[in-house]
Amino acid sequence: MHRVHHSVLYDESSSNFGFNLPWWDRLFGTYKRKPWLGHDAMTVGVDAFRTGQDLRLDRLLVQPFQNTPGRYPINRRQVAEP
Repeated sequence: MHRVHHSVLYDESSSNFGFNLPWWDRLFGTYKRKPWLGHDAMTVGVDAFRTGQDLRLDRLLVQPFQNTPGRYPINRRQVAEP
């Protein structure tokens, strides 16, 4: 259930926040039964960090301290202007 939350697709990563209690997700409308491509074909991770260079251990350890917030796709919502 919670695995869907770790998908690279925004719609899926914004769902299934509860680890083993789906009630909150069902209450707030964020529950997804399964990923769009199915569990076997689902890509896990952050889409902006997929290259071999980004996945090296030294880069992963330094990443939280780098000043590159524009590369972080987490919680980026497109809001329509009125």
